[in-house]
Amino acid sequence: MESKLVWLLQRRSKALNHIYNNIKHASTRVLNEQPSPSSPSSLLNPSRFFSSVSGRSAASSTCVAGRKSVIYGFRALHRHHKDFYKPSYRTMSTASVASIESKEGLKLLVTAGPHAQKVIGIWLFASAAWVFSMVILGGVTRLTRSGLSMTDWKFSGSLPPMSDEDWLIEFEKYKQSPEYKRVNKGMNIDDFKFIYWMEYAHRMWGRALGVMFALPFSYFMRKGYITLRLGLRLSALFALGAGQGLIGWWMVKSGLEEPPSEYTQPRVSPYRLAAHLTSAFVIYCGLFWTALSVVMPEPPAESVAWVRGAAKVKRLALPLSVLVGITAVSGAFVAGNDAGHAFNTFPKMGDTWIPDDVLSMKPLLRNFFENTSTVQLDHRILAAATLVSICGFWWSTRKLDIHPAIRSLIGSTMGMAALQVTLGISTLLSYVPVSLGTAHQAGALTLLTLMILLNHTVRKPSLSLLKSLPSVAKTT
Repeated sequence: MESKLVWLLQRRSKALNHIYNNIKHASTRVLNEQPSPSSPSSLLNPSRFFSSVSGRSAASSTCVAGRKSVIYGFRALHRHHKDFYKPSYRTMSTASVASIESKEGLKLLVTAGPHAQKVIGIWLFASAAWVFSMVILGGVTRLTRSGLSMTDWKFSGSLPPMSDEDWLIEFEKYKQSPEYKRVNKGMNIDDFKFIYWMEYAHRMWGRALGVMFALPFSYFMRKGYITLRLGLRLSALFALGAGQGLIGWWMVKSGLEEPPSEYTQPRVSPYRLAAHLTSAFVIYCGLFWTALSVVMPEPPAESVAWVRGAAKVKRLALPLSVLVGITAVSGAFVAGNDAGHAFNTFPKMGDTWIPDDVLSMKPLLRNFFENTSTVQLDHRILAAATLVSICGFWWSTRKLDIHPAIRSLIGSTMGMAALQVTLGISTLLSYVPVSLGTAHQAGALTLLTLMILLNHTVRKPSLSLLKSLPSVAKTT
């Protein structure tokens, strides 16, 4: 190895000496042959003028020869020492690679390679599935009227009653609530235990989710697997999840207050119920979108034609997703007003298409959030508009040149929308049984899931991927 280095240094020294001698020789000839500027007669004497020009031409040719020698010398230097430059490229840092990728438009959320990408993706998908189960369990809790069974709340939680005496104490607390006095008067201790356990399971399931999310998050942050952008996004989702417990208690407190009328059943505020459910939807959508971004940093694209088709789908899918979200939130106001127990007929509402009291409240805006007739009518109109829009969306995209995965997603979305409308009508006609009501709520979240997946799949690919795509996909 040492002998090779000595040989390379000798070759470098010879090349540099060759360059130096050529430059020195060329410079000396130019200075010696250049006419003196102090003799103006040379400009007047044609013979001297042309001789000076010829001298400069000779000097120019000498300079060209010198320049060629310089170029030859550097070429030789590069040729004989090219092995010295290779290690710098081999040892390029991952930060530089990430910088190059970001310049080309691809921004990875996980920096520790495919294995870390897979592990973090599984963790995020599991967290999203946990939130999905939380929403379903919350629906069961509401439909069984278990949400008001626990009359106090602690952020850290507490142990359930462990003895008969503890159960009696909790039961006495519940007996002071408006729900027991007006709805469940005469309830026995066994029935109370059922609704208490339902609410307790819902609260503890949420706290378990916080622990399951926080511990891996801390570990991945410590190992440096997560980028700053992903860390900020997950921190915001974690903070929203922690605030979800506060929103839930804020909602429950409204149901523990005395109703304004003695003929009104105690129930939670529809505004607070809608806020609680909407917050859960936001957390779920954020986790699911982030998990997709981790495991699928690039959308499925095999040709420029498919990318253009996906862009056309995206322009339609985005407003359609907003409509699906608004319809889901309107369902929260139906639940908050117990509007599903009124007008249990379809397609008419009772004997008419539009009830007479849809605008009976003052101010007018209250009808859309507190009037049972108006709330159910709004939900029916929005559900029908969603189904018609998704069917039109499928029809308008059936001839587009798009990826088969996108086409399959569009068909699945249309099928899920039809199933969701069927579940809604069945729930209404059956006077909202727990099973159908829970399935209808799960269907709304499933439809949202498909819309998220569709929007994520049709997003624009990075510049580096776009440059590598053929114009048309190869068909087998």
